[in-house]
Order: sequence, then structure tokens, then C-alpha cells
Amino acid sequence: MKLIIQIPCYNEEKTIPETLHDIPKQIPGIDEVKILLIDDGSSDETVRVGLENGADYVVRHPANQGLAKAFITGIQTSLALGADVIVNTDADNQYPGKYIPELIQPIIEKKADISIGDRQVAHNQYFPPLKQVLEVLGTWVMRKISRTDVQDAASGFRAYSRYAALRLKVYSSYSYTLETLIQAGNERMRIAHFSIITNAATRESRLHKGILHFIWRQAETIIRSYVLYQPLSTFTMISLPFLLSFVILISRFFYYYFTEQSGIGRHVQSVSIGGTLGVLGLILLMLGLLGDAIRANRQISDEILISQRARFTMSETDREIMGYPFISKSK
Repeated sequence: MKLIIQIPCYNEEKTIPETLHDIPKQIPGIDEVKILLIDDGSSDETVRVGLENGADYVVRHPANQGLAKAFITGIQTSLALGADVIVNTDADNQYPGKYIPELIQPIIEKKADISIGDRQVAHNQYFPPLKQVLEVLGTWVMRKISRTDVQDAASGFRAYSRYAALRLKVYSSYSYTLETLIQAGNERMRIAHFSIITNAATRESRLHKGILHFIWRQAETIIRSYVLYQPLSTFTMISLPFLLSFVILISRFFYYYFTEQSGIGRHVQSVSIGGTLGVLGLILLMLGLLGDAIRANRQISDEILISQRARFTMSETDREIMGYPFISKSK
């Protein structure tokens, strides 16, 4: 069984040595442990320092494309390298490498498709109070939307079985954590989680610029992902107020019409306004049906993508993957 630990990096030459040295080289149940760096357009010596300190492979983006793109590049490269289990961790050493054996254990035992390290955000000493509240609230929202029992939705310390990794897709340009949870819930994947104690932060987050920016981008990701995977439910909910208003206004008009009350002309506006709202509701409902048809067609495309990923393999002599330069330490 082959484990690949992927680490997205962007100008991490100062923190990557400690992160790499903290990763166990031998793990029970695993025959081979390899480390893959995804260099997301770094301008420093991240690649050189990483290879000198234990990284086995590097795949390089020519320019910075963001965490979500780096993550999915890592997944695709790991699959092509023949990974049976993939662990994703951060380059800033937030997640102690000693937890990796425990993280992958549910996958080795075939009890889970995805395993997530729970940072215990409500009690994490390195998180300010406001961040604790936002993380707890965000995780609660994600549990409802993704229909999973996830305990820490934003945790990037995750392990994936080959089955789960083959099915991962990321459309967001911001982050992968929330969108992949919605995918996992939609695919009915089994998710395991266990508590970890994180290391102290070594630098400010590069993913967001303050709390308001964090809230905005996370909310945007949640909404877009939910609409993408549940278009019919989304547009049906949006259309309901318009259709309900239509029914109420039309019923009001017919009540006065059939009771032959005087001044019926004063209630004709109910037909005009109600009819307009009804048409808007029906248009929204049709958009939901159209979106659901597109979703069904996308599922067919996804199956083709999964098949192609499963068949594609690369050796250490290959020099690039998906057009990105690929470096093997042995070469």
C-alpha cells in the first residue's frame, strides 16, 4: 500500500524543513511513504529546500493559482503516481506529522473514505475568540448543507482513499475544504474524524485578508457549491415565495369575484401582480429543472473523468503532468 503526503506550498522555504522532518517515514500498514510538494508559483527557494529536506516529488505551477488549484493538482499527481492513500497537510506545520498514522487508520481498515483531523476549534488556544465562534458556526452550517457529521469543516488535515480521491473535483478558486465536503455528502462517502492539537501559527494566513474577507469567501464557496450540486432544491426554494404570493393574490381576486361583492374592479391588480409573480416563480422553477438536467449530464462526464484518472499512471522518469513541470528527487 502506497501513501503519498501532498503539501501545497507558496513561498514556504522557512517553514517547509520543519514540516518535512515532522512527517513519519514508516507507518504500520503502509509499504511506501512518499512526499509530494505542489509548488504554487513560489518566488523563493521552496523547491530546492524541500528536496533537500526529504520531499520525493515536486510538481510546479508556473504562476500562483491559489490553494484550491494546488490541492487538486496534488490529488491528480498522487493518483498518477499510484497512491492508495493520500494525505493533505499544510506547509506551515500547523498540523503535527505525528498524527498521520492515526489519520489514515480508518482508511487502511476500510472504515472510511475520508478522514479529517478535528482542530477542536471551540477550544483551540491558538484561535482568537471570534475565529472560534465563526469556525463553530461555519461547521454547523456545513453539517446541514453537506449532510455529514463533520466536526471541523475548514480543517485541511485530511486523508483520502483512492476511491474518494478519484471522485474529487474542485471548481472554486479559493479553497477546497468546504466544496469537497459537499461533494462527499452528495456521493454518500464515509467520513471519519478525530481530535488533534495543532501547532502555533508561524505566520499570518495567506488564504484570507481578515475576518470579513474570510466570511465573504467562505459564504460564497458554500452557496456556489450548494447550487452546483443541488440546483433543483435551490431554485425550488427561491421560487416558492413567488408562487405562494401568486396563489394568495389570485385567490383573493376570485374570492371577491365569486362572492359578487361590489368594487370588483379594484381587485383586478391582484391578477396583474399575482400573474407576474407566478411567471417569475415558474421561470425560477424551470431554471432549477434545467440545472438538474445539466447536473445529470455532468455526472456522466465525471464518470469519464474518474475512468481516465484511474487509468493514467506516470513513472519517476516522466518530466511533467498535466503540462506542469514534474521533478523527482531520484532524477
